[in-house]
Amino acid sequence: MQEMNKGVGIIGIGSYAPEKIVTNKDLEKIVETSDEWIVSRTGIKQRHIVEPGVATSSLAALAAERALLDAGVTADEIDLIIVATATPDMLFPSTACLVQDKIKASKAAAFDLSAGCSGFAYGLVTGSQFIKTGLYKKILVIGAETLSTILDWNDRNTCVLFGDGAGAVVLGEVPAGYGILGVELGADGSGGELLKMPAGGSRIPATNESIGQRLHYLQMSGNDVFKFAVKVMGEAAVKALENSGLSHTDVDCLIPHQANIRIIQSAAKRLKLPMEKVVINVDNYGNTSAASIPLAMDEAMKNGRLKNDDIVVLVGFGAGLTWASCVIKWYKEDKAVEK
Repeated sequence: MQEMNKGVGIIGIGSYAPEKIVTNKDLEKIVETSDEWIVSRTGIKQRHIVEPGVATSSLAALAAERALLDAGVTADEIDLIIVATATPDMLFPSTACLVQDKIKASKAAAFDLSAGCSGFAYGLVTGSQFIKTGLYKKILVIGAETLSTILDWNDRNTCVLFGDGAGAVVLGEVPAGYGILGVELGADGSGGELLKMPAGGSRIPATNESIGQRLHYLQMSGNDVFKFAVKVMGEAAVKALENSGLSHTDVDCLIPHQANIRIIQSAAKRLKLPMEKVVINVDNYGNTSAASIPLAMDEAMKNGRLKNDDIVVLVGFGAGLTWASCVIKWYKEDKAVEK
C-alpha cells in the first residue's frame, strides 16, 4: 500500500509529433482561407500531420517510450496504461492495449478514456486514484490523436484548426505535499451535439449513405464551442485552485489546452495571470485535442519553465462537453536514462 505521507505526481514526461508540417499557406491551396485569417482568429501558424497509414497507437507508443526514459522506468514496471484519445486506431481493441504491446509493458492493465480534449487531465485524475489507494505504483497516462484522419479537408471551418501528436507522462509517488493537489472535472452532455463525429458508432454504422453524407468527419459548431470554452476554462482552473486551498496569486505556470489563442488569453485573464506565465504552442501544433496539454507540458519542461516547488495549473475543455483542471505542485527528479 502507498505510504500516507506520499503524494502522486509526474515522474517522467515525453512527447512526439509527426515530422510532416502543414502550414497555413499550404491550406490556402486546399480551401478558401488565408494565413492572416487563421492566425488572427486562432493563433495557429502550422500543424503536424501523420503520413497515410500511421495510427494513433504509433504516436502514443513513441511518446510513452520517451516518458519512460525520462522517468528512468522500464516498461515492465508499468502497472496501468491509460490512453486518452478521440481518434483510436479502431473501436476495439483499445488503443491502450495496442500501446501495451508496442512498448512491451506486459504486466500493465490498459484502457482508453474518452473525454475529448479534456481527456488527458481526466486521465491524470483517474490514474492518480489507483496510486493513492495503493493498488498501483506506476501508471502511464497518454494523450494521443491523429485528428487529420477524421477531418473534412473541404471544410475550412475545421480543417485549419487541428493537428496530430502525442504526449505521455509516468505517474508515481512523490514526496508529501507535492504532485496533484486539487482537481475539477465536469461535463454537460446537453452540449454533445456541438462537437462530434456523427457516424461510425452504433447510432449511424458505416454505410455508403453515411460516407456520401460525410458523416464520418469531425463536426463542430464553432461559435457555440468558443463561448463555452471562454466561460468554462477560467472557472475550472479557479475551482481546482480552490480545491487545493490556493488562489491565482500562487500560480507559477498555466498550461492550458491549446485550442485557440483567444480562449487561452481569456483563461489567463480570468486567473489574473500575465501571459508570461502561460505556456503557448498552439501556433506550432494547432489543436491536438487530448495530446495538447502533455505536448505543451513537455515543451515547457525542456525549456526550463517547470521547476520544483512551482504551482502548475492544467486546464482543458472538449467534446462531451467536458472540462477538467489539475493543480500540481511540481516535483521531478532527474532520472532520465540515456538511450
